[in-house]
Amino acid sequence: MSNCRLRDLGIKIGNLPTGKYNAITDVPEVLVGHQTLIYDQPRISRTGVTVIQPRADRSRDDHTFAGYHSFNGNGEMTGLLWLEESGMLGSPIALTNTNQVGIVREALIEYDVAEHGGKGFRLPVVAETWDGWLNDIDAFHLQKSHVFEAIYAADGGPVAEGNVGGGTGMICHDFKGGIGTASRIVEFKGKRYTVGVLVQANHGDRLDLMLDGAPLGRELGPEQVPVPEYYQSGGSILIIIGTDAPFLPPQCKRLAQRATVGLSRVGGVGHNGSGDIFLAFSNGNTLAANADDLVPLQMIPNSQMDPFFYAVIEATEESILNALIAAETMTGFMGRTVHALPQDELIKVMRKYQRL
Repeated sequence: MSNCRLRDLGIKIGNLPTGKYNAITDVPEVLVGHQTLIYDQPRISRTGVTVIQPRADRSRDDHTFAGYHSFNGNGEMTGLLWLEESGMLGSPIALTNTNQVGIVREALIEYDVAEHGGKGFRLPVVAETWDGWLNDIDAFHLQKSHVFEAIYAADGGPVAEGNVGGGTGMICHDFKGGIGTASRIVEFKGKRYTVGVLVQANHGDRLDLMLDGAPLGRELGPEQVPVPEYYQSGGSILIIIGTDAPFLPPQCKRLAQRATVGLSRVGGVGHNGSGDIFLAFSNGNTLAANADDLVPLQMIPNSQMDPFFYAVIEATEESILNALIAAETMTGFMGRTVHALPQDELIKVMRKYQRL
């Protein structure tokens, strides 16, 4: 795992200011935890799980409003039918590999039973991308204990990126990919709100990769940085958006849709075989799970949403780039190697196109 991020290279994306950590954890109450499994015996593991807690204090059993968007649906995110029906999210969000959605889902339910007497959610949100190029995915490395460890490790502040958690074995634009995050601040009526994004980036073709409008992927072709041999590009990306701005479920869906624009700025196109699934939640209202009286709500008017759309777009774009820059070269299953995006060559390209 690298500590380097896009802005450490002197490159800034967009116009809006970032939060303190430039991460989804800049959104008040939001926590992130990872569990990373890297070992070679008895079978090759390059996998993990990432957990996002929309509310830090689970004892309150407050739900959040939420909405989702499927840009291309060749993937899985559990719990979406009830989320669409009710407009509410009542569980942590877990990101992992394709084969282990079931055990992660079971672990989230078991966690709720152990911590809250089973009075909370029964339809948790778990999403996946496929890491079987670097990870022996049929070995089913993840156990419930790993999910519990990710939950208990969840914290605010800086978020580890690159080869961590659910992103451990992921590939992005034929470079090493993984977890990335970013945030933006939006002011409305004298109050500052935060929009944060976290991605699990496992998508894209090399030639499509863009950085601030510069054709980075074409400049760093296979003759400079090898493309994973026989690897079928396309892949999938999960994008989670959180905000403390008070939005209702249809507005959360609108935010989720705007992640598509941020993805396209980096070169994502939504391939036929890609699972590009985006979820946005707002913890700006208090929603007791078992309320039995009228619930007072606030909402930002639709006419004032444009700055928040820009915030999602910019933070999504930067999150993907942070995932690429933080990730390090990895060798895994069957001796396969996926190379990191070379930072020195990236800087040369950006200078060539006058972006630095």
